[in-house]
Amino acid sequence: MKPLINTPLISVIMPVYNSEAYIESSVESILNQSYTNFEFIIIDDASTDKTYDRLLKLIKIDKRIVLVKNKRNEGVTKSLNKALKIAKGKYIIRMDADDWSYPNRFKLQVDLMENNPDVVVSGSYVEICNSKLKMKNLRKYHLDDTTIRKHIFRYSPFAHPATIWKTKVLKENLYSEVIIVSQDYELYFRVGKIGKFMNLDKPLLKLRMHNNSVSASKSGLQWNTTVLIRFNAILMHGYEMSKFDKLYNFLQEIGIGLFPAKSRLFLFNLLRKYSLY
Repeated sequence: MKPLINTPLISVIMPVYNSEAYIESSVESILNQSYTNFEFIIIDDASTDKTYDRLLKLIKIDKRIVLVKNKRNEGVTKSLNKALKIAKGKYIIRMDADDWSYPNRFKLQVDLMENNPDVVVSGSYVEICNSKLKMKNLRKYHLDDTTIRKHIFRYSPFAHPATIWKTKVLKENLYSEVIIVSQDYELYFRVGKIGKFMNLDKPLLKLRMHNNSVSASKSGLQWNTTVLIRFNAILMHGYEMSKFDKLYNFLQEIGIGLFPAKSRLFLFNLLRKYSLY
């Protein structure tokens, strides 16, 4: 299938900062997709390592790449919004600079969106991997809109790097630039007032965990931000917590103060792995 550069159905957006160790693997997993009708917008957030130089080499290989370099480091949220403003596709697919997408990812996600026009954002299972992409465990997500909403106050309903969105909805509801981490979680609550959620019941992405990943380096900030996002969803967007959710969030707030970051991350991954809540 020859890519249609002028009319891409998909706009892939990826913010990048100092990711020289993984950037080539990540980009190549996108360029090797079986579904080829896409543009690949990469925002280099003023990297200080060799990331940008490696991207310059890759752009010579594949003209679907649209490379933008920020003059100064602006952060993930602003970089994502910058990519959104220039995106041309009907759908937005997210990707992170240290993850890896399976070759059939785009095909399966486009099929889901085309067959379910009331869905505004969907995702998939992901494989949690070490720095060398060796799988540690499979993280599953709830599949249908009703079940996803039932659990939305307990954990994020999607793996952000594995999501696909309706471009029109995302352009009209940009990421909140006052939020440094968990930007996606806050956005799910907002777009959830517009349309439905779905997840595919198979892994389409290898999510790489390493010392510099956000989940490892900023877990404390993530937990605190998550609590505030949930209360904002109730006060500003009309969501309601069940009695169990209220208890769960109360215990989570206590846990933020009692357990160190590594212990919280270990407990979270353990609970998700065995689907205990």
